[in-house]
Amino acid sequence: MELSTLLIILLGAALAGFVQGLSGFGFAVTAISIWAWVLEPQLTAALGVFGAFAGQVFSVATVRRGFDAKRLAPFLLGAIAGMPAGVWLLPRLDVPMFKALLGLILIVTCPLMLLASRLPRVSHGGRVADGIAGAIGGVMGGLGGSTGLVPTLWCTLRGFAKDEQRSIIQNFNLAALGITFASYVATGIATRDMVPYFAALVPAMILPSLAGRRLYLGISEQGFRQVVLGLLTFSGLAMLASALPVLLARGS
Repeated sequence: MELSTLLIILLGAALAGFVQGLSGFGFAVTAISIWAWVLEPQLTAALGVFGAFAGQVFSVATVRRGFDAKRLAPFLLGAIAGMPAGVWLLPRLDVPMFKALLGLILIVTCPLMLLASRLPRVSHGGRVADGIAGAIGGVMGGLGGSTGLVPTLWCTLRGFAKDEQRSIIQNFNLAALGITFASYVATGIATRDMVPYFAALVPAMILPSLAGRRLYLGISEQGFRQVVLGLLTFSGLAMLASALPVLLARGS
């Protein structure tokens, strides 16, 4: 492993660890926005999923507030249904174009929601709609570990309280990412050659994750909503940035 590559991996892991510690999501999309410029796509996806899963294990062990199994269940069932499709699509779908389009949607919608004095609350759809949000998260997890983006946006529109939303997302991500990484191993997307990279990123995540967790514990409901929507906007920018190198290379 070259020193420059190692430094890029550590930088992405540290920044993404802080984001995940604060919000309960966003590791993969934050790290991948940095790694995608220098790492090959398969390694980038595997590192994103592994790092996000490791961060969720650490997060669940340190933040346990607002857990509700009934709220969580439809999201998880949806993810289990959607994840195989994401893994199947990964080598077949035009992933950079998909990320660019989703990034543009987040860039447009989330700032508008952030500027609104009061968010519209979505009360219809019930658990079926929650399951659909989970299924989309599952598909996106299979495509590279971004399981939490759509469920987080959906929970925000639902008007869930800060601790309830955090609990749903971190436990959802823990299960969804665990299944995704297992499927990566089973299908050969994650290989033994990647083990040194996995081992390098975990220590880089710990202190930034603790710093993010500490900030989360002291933040207000309104402040948390602003953080989440701000991070979703950043996630859209990050997804667009990670897709641009590939899309620009095609046009050259």
